[in-house]
Amino acid sequence: MSNVITEQLTKAGQKIEHDSFAIVDNEVGAHPAYSDAEWPIVRRMIHATADFEFNGLSRFHPSAIEAGINAIAKGAAIVADVEMICVGLSKPRLSHFSVTTHHFISDPDVIAQAKAENTTRAVQAMRKAQKQGLLDGGIVAVGNAPTALLEVIRLIKRGEIRPALIVGMPVGFVSAAESKDALSELNDIPWIITQGRKGGSTLVVSALHALLALVEARQKKSR
Repeated sequence: MSNVITEQLTKAGQKIEHDSFAIVDNEVGAHPAYSDAEWPIVRRMIHATADFEFNGLSRFHPSAIEAGINAIAKGAAIVADVEMICVGLSKPRLSHFSVTTHHFISDPDVIAQAKAENTTRAVQAMRKAQKQGLLDGGIVAVGNAPTALLEVIRLIKRGEIRPALIVGMPVGFVSAAESKDALSELNDIPWIITQGRKGGSTLVVSALHALLALVEARQKKSR
């Protein structure tokens, strides 16, 4: 039986999405690098970008899928580096799981503090999220700003936060690849990354939507 909450709202939309997934599966063929739980996330990222390089560039902490499923099932907060991620996520799907989204990149106090300390808005946004207690047990979603990801890593290493999951996929040329490499070195915090320069908010949204679908499927199976 198909998912209800995390599917497209019309039969036409569902058919297009399912046909697209089937094309991706057919063109990729075997994908031994990914588990049965990981592949739906990679597949949805390929579907969102038409970029088959993510079959290989995507990497998962061994506990990432379970951590993400458990966090969403508990209604964890999602803290994003940019508004684009929050806008891209389906509000009905999030509401069904009582998941809230947060971003602070454009808040006046964040901008003022970044200017005062000569840091980036992304750094100050994550510090604000930490002060509000959103990062402990929450899902950190970074698709744009490497400095946001590096700040989260710094706070983790200082023992100040412990996110349930980090979806770290900043895109770009300055510190993007390096920030993801640094995240991949963390052993006790689950993460999902894209290696190298490629990334972006679209990928983060795709990964989170795939996780939402996995949560719904598991809940239906347990009934």
